Amino acid sequence: MEQGAYGAGKAGGAFDPQTFIRQPHTILRMVSWLFSIVVFGGIVNEGYVNRPEEKEEYCIFNRNQNACNYGITVGVLAFLSCLLYLALDVYFPQISSVKDRKKAVLSDIGVSGLWAFLWFVSFCFLADQWRVSKKENNPFNEGADAARAAITFSLFSVFTWGIQTFLAFRRLGEITFQEEYNTLFPSSPPVLP
Repeated sequence: MEQGAYGAGKAGGAFDPQTFIRQPHTILRMVSWLFSIVVFGGIVNEGYVNRPEEKEEYCIFNRNQNACNYGITVGVLAFLSCLLYLALDVYFPQISSVKDRKKAVLSDIGVSGLWAFLWFVSFCFLADQWRVSKKENNPFNEGADAARAAITFSLFSVFTWGIQTFLAFRRLGEITFQEEYNTLFPSSPPVLP
């Protein structure tokens, strides 16, 4: 077993992209990143339509601007959050302090849990508004595929962010174990008189 904090044996070493890409949390972040692009991209591109007699475009989700705005906002912020935490994942092996690693993992747990919740709200809100708009025989058939995609990928995002939260909890357990191990068994032998 290597000396030092969890993963810190390679601190200062070269970045290995193959190892990085094969990690489950990295794959999930990239999938979540892709899902966020699908959600906000679909709403931005096809989420606003108008009737021939109208000049102003309306949101296809029951003509509720808040539904489109929420979907776009959550999608864009999740996109940026994925990029930020991918950068943290690249930098993570370089962090040698167990306390700093613990802070990074705790922030990952909090952010991933928050995004799982926000995506759940997005799924419920968009699905309900779409249900109401279809119930009223809304003639907006344009953008129906984009609306369904936004709803579907919001649901998928709940699961990807939830699994990321679980993986971060598991990583926290490993770090906490290593911290306790280092406390009980210091790496330098005690000096005897």
